[in-house]
Amino acid sequence: MGTELTARVLDALSQTEGSIFTGDVFPEIDFTTIKSALDRLGSREMILYRQIDREEAVLTPEAEGIAAEGSHEAKVFEAVRQAVEGLKIADLPGIVGKESAKVGQGKAFKEGWIRKDKDLLKAATDSIQDASREQLQTIQQTRTFPDVKILSDLRKRKLITMQKVISFEVKKGPKFAAEFVKEETDLTADMLATGAWKSVKLKPYNFKAMGAPAQSGALHPLNKVRHEFRQIFFEMGFEEMPTNRYVETGFWNFDALFVPQQHPARDLQDTFYISDPPQADRPRADPPEKTERLANGKTSISAEQKSSQQDYEQYWDSIKEVHQNGKYGSIGYRYPFKDEEALKLVLRTHTTAVSTYMLHKLAADPRPARYFSIDRVFRNETVDATHLAEFHQVEGVIADFGLALGGLIGFMEVFFGKMGIHGLRFKPAYNPYTEPSLEIFGYHEGLNKWVEIGNSGMFRSEMLEPMGLPKDMRVYGWGLSLERPTMIKYGVKNIRELLGHKVDLNFVESNPAVRLEKD
Repeated sequence: MGTELTARVLDALSQTEGSIFTGDVFPEIDFTTIKSALDRLGSREMILYRQIDREEAVLTPEAEGIAAEGSHEAKVFEAVRQAVEGLKIADLPGIVGKESAKVGQGKAFKEGWIRKDKDLLKAATDSIQDASREQLQTIQQTRTFPDVKILSDLRKRKLITMQKVISFEVKKGPKFAAEFVKEETDLTADMLATGAWKSVKLKPYNFKAMGAPAQSGALHPLNKVRHEFRQIFFEMGFEEMPTNRYVETGFWNFDALFVPQQHPARDLQDTFYISDPPQADRPRADPPEKTERLANGKTSISAEQKSSQQDYEQYWDSIKEVHQNGKYGSIGYRYPFKDEEALKLVLRTHTTAVSTYMLHKLAADPRPARYFSIDRVFRNETVDATHLAEFHQVEGVIADFGLALGGLIGFMEVFFGKMGIHGLRFKPAYNPYTEPSLEIFGYHEGLNKWVEIGNSGMFRSEMLEPMGLPKDMRVYGWGLSLERPTMIKYGVKNIRELLGHKVDLNFVESNPAVRLEKD
């Protein structure tokens, strides 16, 4: 079929000085077959061709019936006209059919073709012009219609559908010939022995041809940006926290962070709660053989034994006291603290729960420390173009003596500067567990406006002192999502195209490497 079709293409071009259109000359040939034949001739420069994409209107079965027999309203009019004395409404479906009677009667009234006289239908004019039939006949012949509004109306009435049609304009190439000569692709031993190689036409090498794509794995864009963040943190002397616990207790996720038990964030519409088991145990030390280690293999504190000797009951009582009655110079929230609320299990809403756990372990051996984490968190949010029920949080904490707000601002400028974001702006904000708190804004060149890129603050004494950390130790904390910088870097507008079942695997395989400080 392929060889025969190439000959037909060459024969058609031989009979004209201009171009031919495959949709007119070879309407019965499918796209794949005609494209294969054109590629074969094009690679030998025998022809030149270009692809033409257009939309054609195709009649539905109902519309084909109208084009052949007339519209519903025309059928109704003809039935009424033939009944000289009038046609009973009840008799109409039996003459023109139920569908035509149902649809056509109203349109015939609207066009003023028929009128009602008691229980009879009578013709209001002698003749009509069946515009719907004429329009559909035109579309049937030409596959289009000059009036776009009529096409749109017919689509709404489900009388036509639009389908994409691909054809080609073909003209003679620089090496055009009326006959296709097969080119040999291999120089064989027989050709050399018989001397046939002198007369055969050998196909030239195409050194510009693309090789077959190599099958290989590919890193997801989120993993590429995550790697860049990890390198920035390691470069600045941070240690990675273990984030393997997606399920946390309300105590570590909320109460230890001085988030009141009546806070809206703890409502069912904002947080995913675990139903089985209904609650967890109170905080306790890890078994000696399961002492938490950092991601780089180091222990979380300088002495594991000190961690196991911490008084977790006293920590529980101190958190309860600071909420209920106030402590450490704070008046607290002054509400009855409920143990069962603190022991509920939740899908963690932020990785700050991990930071709290690590800071409590640090209290066993207080010293300057820098921790970070990048992992998944969960919120009971409505999914849309910019929100998912799960996303990734990038978080960093710095614990040291004598820290002040100015140092936090300066550090944020250095940290975000390593991502290529300069000229930050800071806005006072509120967080239950940080005071003061700052929202961080950066100028987005593409959007031409300032956008929020993170949140930061200094952890409150109501959170730190119950752990046993010294009063003069201060802790910076800040966080941002991993998805937002990834979307900006790769030009993704819908977060569902970045994470979830709608991700295009071709996008994952073909996206470039990322350098956050480069455009």
